Amino acid sequence: MSWFQKTFTLPPKARGSYLITEEVVSALPELKNYKVGIVHLFVQHTSCGLSLNENWDSDVRVDMSDALDRIVPEDKKGNLYRHSCEGPDDMPAHVKSALVGASVTVPISNGKLALGTWQGVWYLEFRAARHTRKVVATIQGEKM
Repeated sequence: MSWFQKTFTLPPKARGSYLITEEVVSALPELKNYKVGIVHLFVQHTSCGLSLNENWDSDVRVDMSDALDRIVPEDKKGNLYRHSCEGPDDMPAHVKSALVGASVTVPISNGKLALGTWQGVWYLEFRAARHTRKVVATIQGEKM
């Protein structure tokens, strides 16, 4: 059993849901060395999230962002949340991060992510301004 860990940076993005499967694979050429295992991806921030979801229709990503905005609205009047020192989108971003989560785990099979046909790795940015985010990838498995 072998362990490997590295940190990579996602390009700056504003609020939205983004398919990042290819970025993950590009950042982790080490995946090719594993016959079987898992990769755990953890984003080191409290106002964004990672998820596994639809990889084909980009409308799903737009709909997801819209749905999360309806579930956890911004505080335009200043009476929904106590924490507001970083702007009206900050506390809703923390709530969305708690709902979606900061990590995903994906199986590795024969050097590739063992995702389902319509699955991809998503990065969800919950702040309005563009942010650069760091992801810690930890791989555990049996090498080829």
